[in-house]
Parts: sequence; C-alpha cells; structure tokens
Amino acid sequence: MNRYLFSLGALWTVCGAYAQSSDATAELAPIAVYSERVANQEVVGTFAMPVSGLSYEPQVDVQSRNLSEGQADVSIRGGIFENTGFRIGAVALYDPQTGHYLAEIPVAPSMLQPPAILVGMDNALLGFNANAGTVAYGWRPIRTAGSATVAFGEDDTNRQEFYQGYSQRLGSSGLRLGADVALARSESDGTVAYGDHDFDRGNVRLQLSGEGHQTDLFAGYQSKFFSWPNLYTPFGVIETEDLQTLLVALNHRRTWADHGWLEVGAFWRRNRDEYVYDRFAPKGLYQHTSWARGVSLAGRNAFEQFALNYDAQFASDSLKSTTLTKGHFNSRTYTKLGLVPETSWTLGDRQRVTVKAGATFDDTNRDDSAVSPVAEVVHEQTLGNGTARRLALSYTETTQVATYTALNSSMTAGLFRGNPDLGRATSHNLELSIAQPLAGWKLKAAVFYRYDDDLVDWTFRNGVTARLANPVDIDNTGVELSATRTWSRVDVIFGYTGLTKDADYGLVTTDGSFYALNYPKHRLTAALVARLGAGFEFRMDNEARLQADNPLRKAHGDSAMLSTVSLGYRPSFLPRCVLTMHVSNLWDEEFEEVPAVPASRRQYVMSASYSW
Repeated sequence: MNRYLFSLGALWTVCGAYAQSSDATAELAPIAVYSERVANQEVVGTFAMPVSGLSYEPQVDVQSRNLSEGQADVSIRGGIFENTGFRIGAVALYDPQTGHYLAEIPVAPSMLQPPAILVGMDNALLGFNANAGTVAYGWRPIRTAGSATVAFGEDDTNRQEFYQGYSQRLGSSGLRLGADVALARSESDGTVAYGDHDFDRGNVRLQLSGEGHQTDLFAGYQSKFFSWPNLYTPFGVIETEDLQTLLVALNHRRTWADHGWLEVGAFWRRNRDEYVYDRFAPKGLYQHTSWARGVSLAGRNAFEQFALNYDAQFASDSLKSTTLTKGHFNSRTYTKLGLVPETSWTLGDRQRVTVKAGATFDDTNRDDSAVSPVAEVVHEQTLGNGTARRLALSYTETTQVATYTALNSSMTAGLFRGNPDLGRATSHNLELSIAQPLAGWKLKAAVFYRYDDDLVDWTFRNGVTARLANPVDIDNTGVELSATRTWSRVDVIFGYTGLTKDADYGLVTTDGSFYALNYPKHRLTAALVARLGAGFEFRMDNEARLQADNPLRKAHGDSAMLSTVSLGYRPSFLPRCVLTMHVSNLWDEEFEEVPAVPASRRQYVMSASYSW
C-alpha cells in the first residue's frame, strides 16, 4: 500500500507546489516526443523503440518478457497480442508468423511522430488484420539537428545512440530535401540470471517536402538477441530469441486545406528468428524467416456537406520454417478495401452532426472473404476559446485471419500446437465516447462492448507440456477514461481502463488461457512531468493494475504497482547537455505480466545526452 500512496503523493505534492506558478518556464529544452501521453521519453534498459512509448500508454497494455523492447505483447481494449495492428504512414506493417513480432519495427522513434491509438471507426477503416485496435505513426519532418546519448547502469548495462538530420531548401522551388541517420546499440547482463541482451539498429531516410506534401524513403535494420527464463513456456527453462528485422518503406502524404488528404505507401519487411527452447542444450532449434510486402492508399476527400473516406491495402507474405510445416500453406495474399461516405449538417448554437456509414471488404487467396459494415454518428459543439465537445456513437465489424504459428504448428507434438483449419475471426464493436474540456482539463471517456467470434487463443491443459491454439467466443465490456492538464511547470496525465470478459471455448477442454483471459480488470495510469527549476526536471510514470485470476500465474499475486522515474539536469554552463538518472520498476515488483514469466527487476541507469 505504501508504494501506491507514495506515487499518488508525489503526483499531488508536485502539482500543488508548482501548478499555480504562472511565471515559470521550462528549464530543459524540448526533447523528441515518442508519446504525448507518457512522461518518460527515454527508456532505461536499452535504446528507444516504437514500442517504448506504449508501456504506460493509457489505452494500451504492454505485457513484456525481459524488456518491453525485448519481446512485448501489445493489446488494446482486452484484445490479445495478435489483435493489435501497427501502421506507419499509409502502410500497415505486420508479421505473418506470429503477433509476438508485430512490434518488431526497426525504426528510431526520433524519425516518427507520436503514435495515435485507433479504435472503433478509425481502426475498422485504417487497420489491417487487427480486430481490437491499431497503433498508428506518421513520419516526422526532418530538420537540421543532431544528438548523441550514452548510458551506463546496473548489470553491466550500456547503450549508445546517435541521430543526425539535415534539411536544405532547393533554390526557389519551395521544396526541401532532407536526410537523416540513426544508429543505436545496447547490451546488458539483465536484471535476472540469464536475462542478458545484445541489440543493434541502423536507420537511414531521405525526405522531399514542400507546402502540403512530404515523401519519405526509409531503410532500417535491427538485430536483437535476448535470453529469459520461461520466455514462452512455463517449465523453468532458460530460453533465447535471436531476431533480425529488415524494413524498407516508401511513403507520400499530401494534404489540402480545403478538401482533405491523400497518403500512399509501399513496404518490404523480412524477419528472421531463431528461438532456442533450452539455452544450454540448443539441439531443437526453431528457425523461421518471414517476408511481407504491400502497397496502401488512404485518404479523405471533402466537399461542401459530403466527404468520402477510403482505404485500400494489398499485401502478400511467405514463410520458411524448420517447424511450422504442418499446415495447408505457407504463403498468402491479402486485399482490404474500405469506403465510408459521410455527410454533415450544422445546427444552432455552433453545433454540427456528422453521419458516416459504409463497409470494408477483406479477402485472402486462402480464406473466405468478408464484408463488414461500419457506421458512426458524431455530435460536435464549439465551446469557445478553440475548444469543443465531441460525442460519438459507432458500430463496426472487423475480421482477421490467423498467423502461421497457429496454422502450421503440429497438432500433436511440440511446445506449440496449432490447428490448420482455424478460420476467419470476426469482432463486433459498439462504442459510445465523449471528449470535452472542463476547468482546464482535457477529458475523454468511452464505454464499449466487443464480441469476438472465433478469436484464436492459446490455452493450457494440465499434464500437457504445450500450449494449444483454440478458437474462443468472448464478450468484452469495458470503460476508458483519461484526463490531461498542463500548467506552466507541471503536466499530468491520468488514465483508467476497466474490463470484464465472458469466454466460451465450446467443446475445447482448457485449464487456463495464456492471452485472452490474461487481462487487467482495473488498470490505472498516472504520468507526471515537473519542471523544477535550476535546470532540473522530474518525470514519473505509474501503472496500478488488478489482474483477472489466471491459474497459470502461480506466484506474486494478481495486483501490481509499476513505476518508472527519472531526474534530468541541464547545467547552465553546458545547456546542450542533459544528465539523467533513471529507475525502472521502482518498487521492484515481481508481478508476472505474462503468466509464469518472471518480471524484470528494478534497474538504475545514468545517461548523458548532447544535442546540436
């Protein structure tokens, strides 16, 4: 209980001390913002990755093994790790082998804009093979600037990061040509025995931009080796992963002030994985290489009282594997088309009503196709001072198909047992949301109901040393709340998610669920940024959670208080330098985010950053 009281006390004490200070100014110069809804923009145990900004995100639940940057299952609104999509610009990135690798995106966050969490109508239209939600990034404009960071800490942890951007105007054409490069590496012995890692990443990007348009060509490579006890199986074995991910992407975005936007893109991604069940007896290697490529187009064209929202995605993939060989196929093509017309009209007292109604079409060359209706009604009222109230009611349907690990694993042998006949899963989502300012706060709330039909879950049976891929029907009911306020010296962000689930596995016998029933019934996040003066800045992220009972979680309880804090200092005699002390897992919690997987323990790291 003391840790809960301390975290809340820190938030309110600093707020009370500084919130009313009207003449204070920020002491630390702005740093790259990887997420607008979390406090710490620099990670502790390794270098920053796109998933780093999601760890304390109010709308996202990240369940990690080793580090979040090592292996992270990302879920939204009670979905599982394979119900979440990722999108950069126009293209929806995915991993055809397993959702465990969806967050393997070899892009430095310094090249990306802060993520938007797409749910409801936005996810139905712009998501790809993702029934619960999508994490969407945009490409950040390049400017002439650079930075370097070094960090050292406990467990022989060290990391180095370098970024340099350059932008030049091309004569009198109004165009700018930019280029940037980002390099990063980290290594550590880990916070538990045999929890070591060795990561490397390299990125390069070219950008051509002008008034209302931006084109980006990107290439990135990332290599990750990490080890952890019970990484994927609950049998007390030291397991390892060795991943190499290569991504090439091209994106063009055009906006028009009077009638909308258009974005087109293409990508090619290769992911190689070598999983070793027993680090000390590496005979049964699981080796996989997956390829995915695709082209996408999305946009919105607006007219006087009518607009057209659209999205088209075409993708294909293939798999080469030593173990995923028991299914019906190892390559697949995908088509998704979405068309959502909208109309709107004004009412009195600065009010506007917008109605959207349309459908999406999903198809593959291996599965039945599906047409999914989507509809939304939005009421907006301008309140003055540039603020507005937004009330929305939506109903959407989405579908997705299973990954190759579920489809091609043997049904009778091995650690992971699949089912080649798993069909298309369908989700029905009903949501009511509201957003409005109140007394200086930005408030958002949503209640939702999602029915998942034939969701692919991984289950457990006593006496069977394997996890099994099985379909399940689940009723998900939830509420989301968030509150944000910024003062001259303090920023605070609160979030709450409450969930209940009712699962029906039909005739399948199961003694536990690794994923679908591993969810927080209550999850509260609280972020604080305090500009203390004299060059000091304090940042703190907190997550309190009460997890649903799970028979696989046999130790350390179903509740947790997770906190990450940092104290940064910019000396007046060297204003381009920032020295920061970071502490992750402040309370040294042992809570198992994934059942039977040991927690990463408390860690202290000191970093020094220099920008120019």
